[in-house]
Amino acid sequence: MSDSAPPAPSRLPPAAPFWMSVALIPLIVLAAWQGGAWWLLVPVYAWYLTTALDGVLGLNEDNPDPQTGTDQLFWHRAVTLIWFPLQFAAIFGCIAVMGRSAHLSGWEALGLFFAIGVVSGSIGINYAHELLHQKSPAERWLGDLLLASVLYSHFRTEHLLVHHSWVSTPRDAVSARYNEGFHRFFWRVLTDGPRSAWAAETRFLARAGRTPTDRRNPFWRYAVLQLGMLALAFGLAGWMGLGLFVFQAFIAVWQLELTNYVEHYGLSRKHLGEGRYEPVRPRHSWNASHKATNWLLINLQRHSDHHTKPDRRFPLLQTYGPDEAPQLPMGYPAMTFLAMVPPLWRRRMNPRVRAWRRQFYPEIEDWSAYNDGTLPMPRNAL
Repeated sequence: MSDSAPPAPSRLPPAAPFWMSVALIPLIVLAAWQGGAWWLLVPVYAWYLTTALDGVLGLNEDNPDPQTGTDQLFWHRAVTLIWFPLQFAAIFGCIAVMGRSAHLSGWEALGLFFAIGVVSGSIGINYAHELLHQKSPAERWLGDLLLASVLYSHFRTEHLLVHHSWVSTPRDAVSARYNEGFHRFFWRVLTDGPRSAWAAETRFLARAGRTPTDRRNPFWRYAVLQLGMLALAFGLAGWMGLGLFVFQAFIAVWQLELTNYVEHYGLSRKHLGEGRYEPVRPRHSWNASHKATNWLLINLQRHSDHHTKPDRRFPLLQTYGPDEAPQLPMGYPAMTFLAMVPPLWRRRMNPRVRAWRRQFYPEIEDWSAYNDGTLPMPRNAL
């Protein structure tokens, strides 16, 4: 008796829903114009409305044909290509307004730039992530510009050279350990991430016989782009502009690392001995199929497939069932809210991690070295 044929791929999802992020730009303009509490519309839209829509619209478990050609993805890709000029205009337009007008109080200005940070972190860095995984030099440059606008350029090196190779092992700083609270994780990533990225890049250069001062070291580009952003902020509004720019960058990084915390919390690749680890599989990332959040975050929640095929463009990412990948109970906005309150997070997620361990690794009886990050570093890691 022959095996049944696999299900036919679903049709390509329409591009329009993935453009819902663009609505955040006029909300920022409105907040800058009206002042007051209008800035709250941004987190309400990005966090609460999206979560509510997830509850109403449910899950999207369709899988489009991953062999779909890039020529059929023009309108899907376009939103990532236009985002840098939109974000640049939002950040520096508001800084310019602050330098020329006193119609916003100090608290109103902080609220406005908090909202901008929510957008540059949840949307801007996410789009940079998509762009940096592509082969096109133009897309990679746009990704670098987006990261420079939040002073987090080293993320490119850390993500491409470390995270994708060594996710869910001790080498990866952004793989959150079991029972590790977000606040401790955040401090660890802020301090370890830049050092880790520098070490990876310099070792990568050394393998080609080059020194850290070689012009191919992307840290030169990172420095020039970030200094240019800082200089522009200062030129538009002096120390106030510089401070507001750095504040939105911090909020953006907080948004990014909240997401990183959720994506791999408590999931570990099996140590095979002598610094060898099993290959990356869908089970090593939390998967989520919540429809509205995947629209806003261009399928970032299909994270298990992203680690399986890192350069697969976002409209073609596949989703997995619970037999292949662990499932989040809610979309990222709701999960990151829980992550900010560690007791609530542990109550919701620790039982899921323990169930994941029983499901995929029943042979491992002692998880203590996995929990505290004391397993050997991977062999040949940068």
